[in-house]
Amino acid sequence: MSRPEAVPGSSLSAARRTRELAEAADGRVCDVLVVGLGATGAGAALDAAARGLDVVAVDAHDLAFGTSRWSSKLIHGGLRYLASAQFDVAHESAVERGVLMTRTAPHLVAAQPFVLPLTPLVSRAQASLAWAGFRAGDMLRLAARTPRQVLPAPRRLSATEARHLAPAVRADGLRGGLLSWDGRVTDDARLVTALARTAAAHGARVLTRVRALELTGTGARVRDELTGEEGGIRARLVINATGVWAGELAGGIRIRPSRGTHLVLRSERLGTLPAGLHIPIPGETNRFVLVLPQGDGRVYVGLTDEPVDGPLPDVPEVPETDIGFLLDVLGSVLDVPVHRDEVVGAFAGLRPLLDAGGSASAGDAPARTSDISRRHAVLTSPDGVTTVVGGKLTTYRRMAQDAVDAALAARGLTARPSPTAELPLVGAAAPGLLRSLPVPRRLVRRHGTEAPAVRALAERDPALAEPVLPGHPVTRAELVWAALHEGALDAADLLDRRTRIGLVPEDRAEALATAHDALERATAAHR
Repeated sequence: MSRPEAVPGSSLSAARRTRELAEAADGRVCDVLVVGLGATGAGAALDAAARGLDVVAVDAHDLAFGTSRWSSKLIHGGLRYLASAQFDVAHESAVERGVLMTRTAPHLVAAQPFVLPLTPLVSRAQASLAWAGFRAGDMLRLAARTPRQVLPAPRRLSATEARHLAPAVRADGLRGGLLSWDGRVTDDARLVTALARTAAAHGARVLTRVRALELTGTGARVRDELTGEEGGIRARLVINATGVWAGELAGGIRIRPSRGTHLVLRSERLGTLPAGLHIPIPGETNRFVLVLPQGDGRVYVGLTDEPVDGPLPDVPEVPETDIGFLLDVLGSVLDVPVHRDEVVGAFAGLRPLLDAGGSASAGDAPARTSDISRRHAVLTSPDGVTTVVGGKLTTYRRMAQDAVDAALAARGLTARPSPTAELPLVGAAAPGLLRSLPVPRRLVRRHGTEAPAVRALAERDPALAEPVLPGHPVTRAELVWAALHEGALDAADLLDRRTRIGLVPEDRAEALATAHDALERATAAHR
């Protein structure tokens, strides 16, 4: 019996990039050019390719280089939007969560339990309001037709049960807890990688390190960031999916970026966490700090929602004020507060919120970014560039579909309807099949049906079965696989996006040599 391999046509490699970039820039006209390879851009590339269109998708950096890799890893059902009467956004979120959990990516997206501890800081009125919200969230699940076995019902917890699920929570005054469920993606950057590879399997040319210097409705002037060579890509439709940077390539786009910061802690600091935590932010009725166990020896704590002014960096910095805020809220429920020197990493993403053009002082626009709608918008410029902005990770598929529909309509073109609500991503399969795979569950949660192929690399070379770092679950085989099949071109791709080792600077430094070795092994395998 032959060893399992990557899904046919889905492998992204340096050699494929070189070949397909030459094809894209040789003067031929493709059907669709997508700029930006975050979740929405990769989703748009997949949507168009799955309709049978000829697609080129480019990014100045790497897959999931921007906001898509800095999320809370939640695929949430839109509960917070009910409180602000954004019923359409809430329902859309719940529907898209169900699509990911049951059809397109059940290997990557699973149910995550959360406990809201009822400490003395949570009044009975606040607890009642939160409970009503969780019940409303369950009604959203029902309206979205997500099965109960996929997302269990919320329920009340005794103090003993709450402490069992969240042992680090202070026992004094704890009168119980509220248990709720939502979706969580194993890794947001891996979701984007799966989208890009699925698009490639449908014929899309997925090109990283290709910067769009100028966009028009008929194509783009681009530069190969590896060689410095410039050229042009011609297209019938052009979609700008560059998130917070969208206004740099298309006129008339006004973005109000919002910074969302997370802290990274070692898991042992908070002990075993069977569930995440919802910690109410003092003075807020609908905002929480989340504690999110990752299953890789780390816990994320987030997030903030702060406006960002001025030039936008490629990688946002985390200010000490955000760190202090998150530690203060976290400490309000813990037996032993977390100290600053116990924070081993931090990251921030910039939400691409659409500025409606009003003035906060005039009452035309929200004064706080946390109050700005998370609805997405699709805008077409006079010269025909279609830009998609706003939204969130959960609704990337609908955003992508709407962008392709709008681009087609703007040019008076037609294509078959989007099939992506029923199209499994690379690695996806029915839960029963995923459970039957004879490999560690952790590999299945990251690679799905390709997990046996990743393990096969280690069987051929036992050195690849070793962890990249002592005590960290990522193996050397996963790095080699990423270089062979997932488009990783350098050590940063491997450590910062195909895995998340790089979120802890100390771990990143220790893993660099192993990452370079993996790249060398992949290069040798391609010869």
